[in-house]
Amino acid sequence: MTTTLGFADLILTNGRIYTVEPTRPWAEALAVKDGRILAIGSRAEIEALKGAQTQVVDLAGKMAMPGFVDIHNHIMMGGQADLFETQIPAGASVDAICAHVRAQAEVVPQGQWIVANQWGADMITALNSEASLRKLDEASLGHPVLLRDETMHNRWVNGEAMRLAGISDNQPDPPQGSFGRDPVTGRLTGLLIESAAGIVERTAAEAFTEEMGEAAVARAIEIVNSYGVTAFQDAASVLPILKALKHLDVKGKLTAWAVTSLPLIEPSFMFGLSGDALLAMRDDFRSAHVKPNFTKIFLDGVPGARTAAFHDPYVADAAHSEGYRGEVLVSYPDLVRHIDKSEKLGMGLKIHCTGDYSVTEMLDAVEAVRHFNGPTDIKHHIAHASYIRDEDVGRFGPLGVVADLCPMIWYPTTFLEGHKEAMGEDRATRFWPIASLKATGALLAGGSDWPVIPIPDPWNGIEGMVTRQNPSGAFPGVSLWAEQAIDLASAIEIYTLNSAKAMRIDEETGSLAVGKSADIIVLDQNVFDVPADRIADTKVLTTYFAGEAVYQR
Repeated sequence: MTTTLGFADLILTNGRIYTVEPTRPWAEALAVKDGRILAIGSRAEIEALKGAQTQVVDLAGKMAMPGFVDIHNHIMMGGQADLFETQIPAGASVDAICAHVRAQAEVVPQGQWIVANQWGADMITALNSEASLRKLDEASLGHPVLLRDETMHNRWVNGEAMRLAGISDNQPDPPQGSFGRDPVTGRLTGLLIESAAGIVERTAAEAFTEEMGEAAVARAIEIVNSYGVTAFQDAASVLPILKALKHLDVKGKLTAWAVTSLPLIEPSFMFGLSGDALLAMRDDFRSAHVKPNFTKIFLDGVPGARTAAFHDPYVADAAHSEGYRGEVLVSYPDLVRHIDKSEKLGMGLKIHCTGDYSVTEMLDAVEAVRHFNGPTDIKHHIAHASYIRDEDVGRFGPLGVVADLCPMIWYPTTFLEGHKEAMGEDRATRFWPIASLKATGALLAGGSDWPVIPIPDPWNGIEGMVTRQNPSGAFPGVSLWAEQAIDLASAIEIYTLNSAKAMRIDEETGSLAVGKSADIIVLDQNVFDVPADRIADTKVLTTYFAGEAVYQR
C-alpha cells in the first residue's frame, strides 16, 4: 500500500470490519475519499493513507459492516405514521383499541381525523359486528376515525368516517373489495376490505398537504438511517413520494439510495397518478440518489382477509362459501403485457403476491415473456414470496425472479394466527420457505415492509431468519417451519449485497469494496459472537452514508 492513492478524508481503523465480499470478508480498517471507499486492508496499510486533514475513527474493536439495503418499504407512510398518527398496542382487543381511540379523541381538536396503526390481522371476525362499531363510535367522541390493520390492506372506521366518505348501508361492495357487515343484521360494521379501504383513505387524505408529505419522507429517512439502512426500495411510489424524494435529494437531505416502484395500476388502498401518465414522468424524478427503475402491481390481497389467491380453498366462513380460493386482480394476458412493457422500458416489475396461486401466475407470465424476449438482466421481484407450491420453488432462479422476503415475519405472529383461521394450521405454517429457495440458487433479498412492520430494524428480521422464532419473546418456544432457518452470514448477505443486486445498485452499495459508496454502519456488538437469540438486540452506533455520519447513537 502506498500513498499514490492520495490521502483519505476518513479512516475507520482497529475494528472488525465485515465486508460481505467473498474474497476478503474481514478487514481491520478502511479509508474513504470523496464519499467512496478508497482502500480496505490491515490497520498498518490503511493508516499509511492518513494525511493532515484525515479524520481517524478508532473503532476500538467494534464490528462495522455495509449499510442495510431494504428492498421493500413504504417510506412516506412510515414517516407519516411517526409524525401524524398513533400506534395501537400490539395484540389489542376491541376494548383496548377503543380505549386507544378515546385517549386520542380527548386531546385532538374537534373534528380532526384520528388515524392509528395497526390492529391484528386475527381481529377481523371480532371487529365485524355492530356491537364493536357501537363501541368505536362511543370512544371517538364525534371524531372521524380510521384504523389500519397490520397488513395495511384493510381498515376499521367509525360511523362518522363512513358518513364523510359517503358510505351507507345500501351501498354495494366496490370492485376488488368489500364492506364488512354484521353476520346477523347485515348492517355495516366499519370493516373495510381492500379497495373499500381506499374510499375512506381518500377522504382522510384531503387534509394531507405536499409539505406534510415531504416532512414525512424526511422523518422516515432519519428513522431508517438510525437502524443502519442506507438504501431502500419504496414499494409503491405514487407521485407525492417521487416529488418528496427528488426535492430532498436536490437539497442534499436524502441520506440513502432510493429506488422507486411506479404503479402500473392504481392500488386499491392508495391513490394518485399511475400507469402510462406516471411512467412518462419517471425521468423527471431521477437524481443522484433516486432511481425510478421499477414498476409495481398488486396481483392479490392478503391471506388473513381471504383476499390472497391460492390453489387450494380457504376454510369456509360466513362471507365465503366452500371452495373459495381468492382471486387475482390482473388477468394473465394483462400480466404478460405489463411485464413486457416494463422490460421494454428497462424497468423491473415488483409484484405483490401473497397466495401460492398468484406466485404461480407471475412465474408463468415471466416464463412466457422470456420465451418471446429471450434472456435479460432486468430483475422482477415477487413480494412477498411467502406461500409457494413446492413445484414453484425451483423456478425463481432459472427465471431470474427475485424473492422479495418481507415483511420480516418468518416467525410466529398475529399475522400467522389470522392465516390459521383462514387456511387451517397445516397450510398456514408452511410459510416463507427461505432455505428451500436459497438451495435452488434463487436471489433472495430482504425487506421490512415498514410501516406494516412497525419498526424497520433489519436485525429483527435477520434473527428471525436464523431462529424462525419471534425475537420479541412473543410465542415463546414456538418455531415456524424450523427447517427453513438459514445461517447468519447468508441472512446478512440477503439484507445487504443481495438486495442491492436485486435493485440493480450493487455497483454503488451493498458491500464494502473499493470504489463503492462509503455506506457503513458501526455496531454495539459483533453479531457473529453472540447467541442467535441476541442478534435482534444489536444496536447501530453510527451510520455513514457516502462517508458522512448521518446517524450517531
